Amino acid sequence: MNEEIIVKIIELLGTFAFAISGIRHAAAKHFDWFGGYVCGIAVAIGGGTIRDVMLGTTPFWMTTPIYIICTAVALLTVAFFGRWMEPLKNAWLVFDTLGLALFTIAGIQKSLVMGQPFWVAIIMGCVTGAAGGVIRDVLLNNEPVIFHREIYAIACVLGGIAYWGGTALGLSVGLTSIISFFTTCLIRFLAVRYHFSLPILKGEEV
Repeated sequence: MNEEIIVKIIELLGTFAFAISGIRHAAAKHFDWFGGYVCGIAVAIGGGTIRDVMLGTTPFWMTTPIYIICTAVALLTVAFFGRWMEPLKNAWLVFDTLGLALFTIAGIQKSLVMGQPFWVAIIMGCVTGAAGGVIRDVLLNNEPVIFHREIYAIACVLGGIAYWGGTALGLSVGLTSIISFFTTCLIRFLAVRYHFSLPILKGEEV
């Protein structure tokens, strides 16, 4: 299985996970189905679209309708099975974290396939993973999650560094992706569980 196929699979899985996360947030604000779909598609394709524009290539979702269809499946999943998913402790956090980790890997891999250096790939991984959530929060009139004290985008960066480390050690793409995936997820889950955060900037109100 070559790298481009792996990128496609990871983008599809990330799309589904992130779409469910976005639709869930819309449901919490009692949006209708269309509003929920818009939020789902925004978080699912937003980061990847920004990444592809910055890399000078056609946005990934414009090459096939599968990502649009995947978001529709996520909408139906939340609409019909959300009541059973809601009682599951941290179920929505899990979907958001899975999307974050998967899209971080997809952003790194696509950047490397296009010949970008690793430092650019890590930044693109962070953009792919975190930017969709920012767009979602703006649509929902919430404070963007990357500005919270809770670690979010930093998990993408550290996951990207883990990917670089695996590549430097000569590990396979599959194994490197697994290491990066679990690194991002672990950091995110630990940050939420133990309230890890970066120091707060202090200053007078303006």
